[in-house]
Amino acid sequence: MDGLVTNASLIAGIGAGGGGRGMIVLTGIAGLVAGAFSMATGEFISVKSQNELNLAEVELERKQHARDPKGKHARLSEIYIEKGVSPNLAEAVAKQISADRERAVATHAKEDLGIDPDDLPSPQTAAIASLASFTLGALIPLAPFLAGFADLYVALGLAGGAAFVGGAAVARLTGRSMLLGGLRQFTAAFLGTGASFLAGMLIGGHVS
Repeated sequence: MDGLVTNASLIAGIGAGGGGRGMIVLTGIAGLVAGAFSMATGEFISVKSQNELNLAEVELERKQHARDPKGKHARLSEIYIEKGVSPNLAEAVAKQISADRERAVATHAKEDLGIDPDDLPSPQTAAIASLASFTLGALIPLAPFLAGFADLYVALGLAGGAAFVGGAAVARLTGRSMLLGGLRQFTAAFLGTGASFLAGMLIGGHVS
């Protein structure tokens, strides 16, 4: 949706402002490349930073284990009791886990912090997925112009249809109304594209 709305809006603004097919294609490709790499870079940095923060929390947990192993043992036993395990069994499990400090640190990180040090998301995978999904979305409104159909309304219609289908698909996956999901996504795309179209009409004549 990011790529779809971004490029549809760019194409709408340039087209409404009087730009020809060449200008629209150039703008669309520039928007696709800039947006895809911007999204990929942002996603990489975001996931990488979150992983570093999580690992810092795990390292803090490791230091706390070194300073106060008995307190951490008691906390682990308390966690299992809160989960419904009997006190005697919770104490036995906590004792067995605490015998291995690294295992105890990993268990505390999962149970107390919700962090699995061995299952952190990959920044590279997130960046590639973001780049690919943005590119795919951005190509939809640009495709008619790349194919030689210099019709702005065909491109915008294609973008609107793709937004509706995407919203309906997400709604189906979440068990909601496909019609309402499609309309919500279409409306969001329409507002962004419509604003750019209006801006192109109002400004295009003054900068041409």
